[in-house]
Amino acid sequence: MNEAAAKARIEELTNVSRETIARLEIYADLLERWNPKINLVSKTTLREKWVRHFLDSAQIWQHIPENTRVLTDIGSGAGFAGLVLAVIAAEKNPALQVQLVESDARKCAFMRNTAREMGVSVDIHTTRIESVDIPKADVVTARALAPLTDLLAFTPKILSENGVCLFLKGEGYARELESARESWTFDAQTYQSETHGSGVLAEISGIRHGG
Repeated sequence: MNEAAAKARIEELTNVSRETIARLEIYADLLERWNPKINLVSKTTLREKWVRHFLDSAQIWQHIPENTRVLTDIGSGAGFAGLVLAVIAAEKNPALQVQLVESDARKCAFMRNTAREMGVSVDIHTTRIESVDIPKADVVTARALAPLTDLLAFTPKILSENGVCLFLKGEGYARELESARESWTFDAQTYQSETHGSGVLAEISGIRHGG
């Protein structure tokens, strides 16, 4: 999939306007300019940024419940997936509070600058997930961060009682689900990834500690 096709697919999945795509183009330009200084993403994926990062993140939007008031993205890195979702929310659900949690101060500086350049409101927290003190979220998202068992261990602190997790996972997702069920009880539904043939978007709900 080329750059133009990836942008078109984002528009199709999220039903956003050209203005939102223009904001994402500002984001992409800043990513190119900042990456040599602080290594936000790998050089290999930077060449395919619209597929590997922007579309990969944007695909989460269609699975966010309509009544979501607070969304927290953990391990946000360069803003994938949380800052992309905040850009979409600016048009589709302006009341949505988006919280990004990232421990690397340089990456947080990039996200703050990028959000300002795009004119997008987002709450960025420079801290480890274990230490963060923020309102509990209706939806928690994460992309390429940690095994599912570790991700679920964060949920008591950051996810509301009936909240949902949306995690992008690679080809080992089935083993991760099996391993997580040794310590956690939950419902899981998976959707084929838009960008990785063997990857999925895992929707995890009804989370309770104990296998």
